[in-house]
Amino acid sequence: MSTAPKTVQSKESPALSEKGLKAGSVGLIGAVVIGVSCIAPAYTLTAALGPTVSEVGVHLPAIFLVGFIPMLLVALGYRELNNAMPDAGTSFTWATRAFGPWIGWMGGWGLIAATIIVLSNLAAVAVDFFYLMLAQIFSNPELGELSKILPLNIATTLVFIALACWISYRGMETTKGVQYVLVAFQLLVLGWFAVSAFAHVANGTAFDATAISPDWFNPFAVDSFSQFAAGVSLSIFIYWGWDVTLTMNEETKNPEKTPGRAATITVLVIVVIYMTVALATLSFAGVGETGLGAGNPENQSSIFAVLAGPVMGPFAILMSLAILSSSAASLQSTFVSPARTMLAMGHYRAISPKFGKISPTYKSPSFATIAAAIAAAAFYVITRTVSENALWDTITALGMMICFYYGITALACVWFFRADAFRGARAFFFKFLAPLVGGVILLVMFVKTAMDSMDPEYGSGSSVGGVGLVFVLGMGVILLGVVIMLVMYRVRPEFFKGKVL
Repeated sequence: MSTAPKTVQSKESPALSEKGLKAGSVGLIGAVVIGVSCIAPAYTLTAALGPTVSEVGVHLPAIFLVGFIPMLLVALGYRELNNAMPDAGTSFTWATRAFGPWIGWMGGWGLIAATIIVLSNLAAVAVDFFYLMLAQIFSNPELGELSKILPLNIATTLVFIALACWISYRGMETTKGVQYVLVAFQLLVLGWFAVSAFAHVANGTAFDATAISPDWFNPFAVDSFSQFAAGVSLSIFIYWGWDVTLTMNEETKNPEKTPGRAATITVLVIVVIYMTVALATLSFAGVGETGLGAGNPENQSSIFAVLAGPVMGPFAILMSLAILSSSAASLQSTFVSPARTMLAMGHYRAISPKFGKISPTYKSPSFATIAAAIAAAAFYVITRTVSENALWDTITALGMMICFYYGITALACVWFFRADAFRGARAFFFKFLAPLVGGVILLVMFVKTAMDSMDPEYGSGSSVGGVGLVFVLGMGVILLGVVIMLVMYRVRPEFFKGKVL
């Protein structure tokens, strides 16, 4: 790191520099595929449909649309920042340029912490569905119970993390090739499920055939603001992950344009998938609290595990395979974000320069990718061993971290372009209004979720000193970032004094 890094040729960002990643290795379609993979629609839908229906009933499509709005607005702001400053550090780099090193460092920490937590969860889900798949293939339910044996569960989870790390370490070419297959398969199965569900409704063989109504799309018809906020919080989580397309910006073709376009297209593709599957599910099963109803508490942990058989018949095993491939694909593609953020932070000396190392063979973030895998593995082992509630409550607290760093980045767009915001209608909307509204919505949701999660009944119902475990974990992770940042200030003062970035 003692030599001067190569400067990116950009009039607006002379201080940014290249990091040695393999340029031009991902095109627009490849970036969108990796973005869709990171969001993991099959895995996300089976986990989120039930809880969201329990909050808002038939207004599920309305809540999905409302959650989509801040995501799209923030994505537009991200696109403008990327056009001006294509840098793998994304939230970290952009917030540093807009607000200074302290807020920038915390923006980077929010992204890293959120993705590390999700990596461990994705690996756990992949393991559960791996053993469920074995049980279905061999018609032996006992095989599905193997995931409940803690030592075997942990060992298998670590194998999944190691495999995903290995693929990611081999660079974007390998990552892209794997994702094409896994994403195509899960989208094919979701489409199959939706068509089959609508066919059952048309043939009169649906469990609780429910006619689609315009009222389903009306967010103002939700009973209370608390239910509305809970639904929106869940829907924000299901869209999370599209920003992976931006962290690849130094490796894409036409880095000023392709990542931003890929982010926007990814969000639009996902909302179409979600709306189609949501309407199919509601039309087939209704929102009743008994039997196959989407409102049945017993169905909420995995709605597709319950509905795949009745909807798809003998082909139900394909849904298990789709969810397995979805979580495995997302596990692998999610490595892209934290590895490249840590790469940028190491490159700009906000953390140890070791994180700025690039594999000479694969042109990928070598040290940072391995570090992300070790952190995810350690997080899973510790939380799963100490308390299963702690693991799942940390996932619930994830919404706070997502709103935190997305909100910071969106407002960074507003502040960075403040001099250009009123130079035309396009600049006003894309550089000011869209990111401002999106950022404010997410920061309001951050505060609302933090306040609600202080209730011991929030999440698993666990508490520490009378305060909800979700709040303790969520704020604890953010405060841990503050502590590490203060340590880095003592060790790496040049970054915090603005001498590097």
